[in-house]
Amino acid sequence: MFRRPLMTAVLIGLLAAGASTAARAQQPTSTVAQPPTQSGWTFNLAPYLWLPTINSNLNYNLPPALSGKVATDVSVGPGDYIPKLNFGAMVAADAQYDRFSILTDFMYINLNTGAEGTHINSVNFPGLPSIPIERSTTLSASLRLAATIWTTAGGYTVLQGDWGNLDAIVGIRYLGITARTDYKLSVTITGPRGNGATFGGTGYLSGNGNIFDGIAGVRGRIRISNTGLFIPYYFDIGAGGSNLTWQIASGLGYQAGSVGVSALYRYLSFQEPSGAVVQRLTLGGPMLMVDFKF
Repeated sequence: MFRRPLMTAVLIGLLAAGASTAARAQQPTSTVAQPPTQSGWTFNLAPYLWLPTINSNLNYNLPPALSGKVATDVSVGPGDYIPKLNFGAMVAADAQYDRFSILTDFMYINLNTGAEGTHINSVNFPGLPSIPIERSTTLSASLRLAATIWTTAGGYTVLQGDWGNLDAIVGIRYLGITARTDYKLSVTITGPRGNGATFGGTGYLSGNGNIFDGIAGVRGRIRISNTGLFIPYYFDIGAGGSNLTWQIASGLGYQAGSVGVSALYRYLSFQEPSGAVVQRLTLGGPMLMVDFKF
């Protein structure tokens, strides 16, 4: 696992690499394809640093003796989780041949959060009104979260010219998530079964999910004259395991030779079925990507 000194060194290294080099446009899943300029294969590898604010609605299962659900909200920013980040890996890549491309993006985070961003909202027993949990009764709460987000797609350059390019893409996105909320409440709620089972006091709730979605979208870039600057853009939308997932990103890039940098704002959303542990998950924030072309 990356501890704080090692994680800090990785972040500083990525920022230093971005400041000293220039880039070809690229977003998650290699957002901005380089328009074909030569025959044969070209490849791009792009480690990146994304610092999103994470918002989630979790719906944990209670133990069988209680037979119900616990609704929990989470909202944490980089300042909350970076000091408690256990491990992180973020990289995008693509391969291109003429107008065709294959692209992928992989992100894994394993982190803890403090009580500031975690709130147990309510306890819900089947067929009964929801029982709210007041914030004042939560003495402490924290979240342990491990999430893998992987996107892969095929692309085709539909339009290209001196102005830039536009690619159509079709692919899949995977979300794998494990969550655990530790809590200490000053209230105790007795279950409706009459067996003496209760929820409250000190304990934890946990759950996990694995979701695959089909996606379609566009990516590309708009050149800014002959300055080497360009505007990358990316959008996809889809469904499947999710009711809806979508992603959008754009920013500013600068390219010089085979190495470059781009700075973007990226937003990713999942909306899940009512029975899922993760009801909603959104990640939005700035991203810095360093791109190596070969």
